[in-house]
Amino acid sequence: MQALDIDEVAELLPARQRRTIQRNLGAEHEKLLTEAREADADATADDPIRTHLRDMPVLPEFVDLTFAVYTGQSFERVQVKPEMIGHYLGEFQLTRTSVEHGQAGIGATRSSKFVPLK
Repeated sequence: MQALDIDEVAELLPARQRRTIQRNLGAEHEKLLTEAREADADATADDPIRTHLRDMPVLPEFVDLTFAVYTGQSFERVQVKPEMIGHYLGEFQLTRTSVEHGQAGIGATRSSKFVPLK
């Protein structure tokens, strides 16, 4: 398989990701890209690549790599698959969870005053 240059890959991506690449990736993004290339060369490493960069576009070089993406509380694993190309890393780990409330406690409402204790 022929390896594409990052500019050639950018032409295949959606507009927002293409613009991010055309305006040059930041220093942190470049560092992550370098780490991914090194991890790709060292195929025996099972350790995920830890990152806070949720706005990094998924590039073809990332396929089959594992990233630990920060959710604001912890690092969660993301195994990159070919269909993820063109999305952002942060799209695959949500930062908010759904809240399920339990029953109201004693004294929480006026009606709870009449709840029998036994």
